[in-house]
Amino acid sequence: MTLKVTVGEQSGWAVLRVSGEMDLLTSPVLRQRVHQAVADGRRSVVLDLSDVLFCDSSGVGVLIATRRLIRSCRGRLRLILPAQGAVDGSHVNRVLAALGVRRLFEVFPDVDEALDEEATPLSA
Repeated sequence: MTLKVTVGEQSGWAVLRVSGEMDLLTSPVLRQRVHQAVADGRRSVVLDLSDVLFCDSSGVGVLIATRRLIRSCRGRLRLILPAQGAVDGSHVNRVLAALGVRRLFEVFPDVDEALDEEATPLSA
């Protein structure tokens, strides 16, 4: 399976909608799109992983590298996890939790919540 990343903008945030599988072969696609968004001046980024079916350690590596890049630019990164993330225990959420990195990210149930400055992230 391939990885598809579409980039849009909402309320001043770059919204990258990701679908498919994030693995060793496909994760560089996401890395490239994130780097392009930052190069275009985007410092507030939402990664919508709602349609990600699988994520291995290379995908997690891209998420951590994205966090590091955004933080180095004094930006903001928010994630949307499949099946409402912490609520459902989706595959991506379980992988992040098992590796002990889930707590590093602000996770929201959907894009609308992620864009709402008053919203509170889901707990880890």
